[in-house]
Amino acid sequence: MMKGQKVLGNERRELILSWLQSSHEPITGSELAMKTNVSRQVIVGDITLLKAKGEPIIATSQGYLFMKRPEMTNRVERTIACVHHPERTEEELLLLVNHGVSVLDVKIEHSVYGDLTASIIVSTVKEVEQFIEKINTTKASYLSELTDGIHLHTIAASTEEALNQAEKALRENGFLIDSN
Repeated sequence: MMKGQKVLGNERRELILSWLQSSHEPITGSELAMKTNVSRQVIVGDITLLKAKGEPIIATSQGYLFMKRPEMTNRVERTIACVHHPERTEEELLLLVNHGVSVLDVKIEHSVYGDLTASIIVSTVKEVEQFIEKINTTKASYLSELTDGIHLHTIAASTEEALNQAEKALRENGFLIDSN
C-alpha cells in the first residue's frame, strides 16, 4: 500500500484483521486509521463488521486485540468478587499483576441494564499504569462506581497456585468479598 492511499472496504478489513492477528500488543483505532488513511470512526465500523463475522476482536483501554493468541490458551481462569472505592483501583490491579495474574475484565450487575462487562486485559505494571492514565485523562468513571464498589474480575494465570496467591493477597488487603 502506498502512503496516503486510501484502502477501501473489504481490503481494509482484511488488512486490519491481519495486523491484529500478527500483533502481540493492542493496536489503537487511531493507529489503524493512520495506516489505512481513513477516520477512526471508519475503523470502529470496520471492527464492528469483523466482530459480526465472528472474529474474536475485543476493544481494550490500550486498543484492539485479537484474542486467539497461543499464550492465552494455556492459562487457568477464575472469577473473583471484589469491593473497594475507586481510588484503590490501581492498588488492586497492581497487586494482581505483581502476582503474575492478568486481569481480563470487570463485570457489574446494574439495576437497569443487568450484567455489564468491560475488557481490561492488563498483565503488567505498565499496562495498569496506562489503564489508570486513560481513566484519569478521559475522566471516565469506573463501572464499579455504579454498584458501590462491588464488581467481579475474570483473572488468568499460568497456574492455579498463582491465582490462589493473588486471591490471598486480595483478601489480606481487604479487596476480596469472601463467600464464607
